[in-house]
Amino acid sequence: MLNGMRSGAEGTALPADVNNGDAPVVVFDSWCPLCVWTVRFVLRRDHGRQFLFAALDSPAARRHLDHAHIDPESIRSILGGSTVALVHRGRVFTRSEAVIRIAAELPFPFKAAALLRAVPRIVRDGVYSAVANRRHKVWGTLDSCFVPEPADRGRFLSS
Repeated sequence: MLNGMRSGAEGTALPADVNNGDAPVVVFDSWCPLCVWTVRFVLRRDHGRQFLFAALDSPAARRHLDHAHIDPESIRSILGGSTVALVHRGRVFTRSEAVIRIAAELPFPFKAAALLRAVPRIVRDGVYSAVANRRHKVWGTLDSCFVPEPADRGRFLSS
């Protein structure tokens, strides 16, 4: 699935040298319990260790987003209150499309998330934004920034 990413409505093109090779990078809010839970969920199921991760406030995330002409300071409003993006092979995917593309690369049954593309994007993104806009009210915020387990630290980009 990730090989099929393309520019246009589904992704914003990035310069080729920005994405540290072919590894897809998940950009996330490291202060958000729901976002951190999602990262841990992906880490446990990404048996091929294909995904890399970058905290939204890290230099690595800023570099990726700057090259896509997305201001990291305003990404919360750009993403409808959320802070999840997928950067892969010169493209940035956001909201429901990012989640679907990530899940589609995980083992069954999560691969079935690709079927959600049959749902109109405006509906998918509406549901996504409804959850994202309430995540701090429901789950609060972390007292400290997420720190990955030692075995996973090499998968987190910081600079």
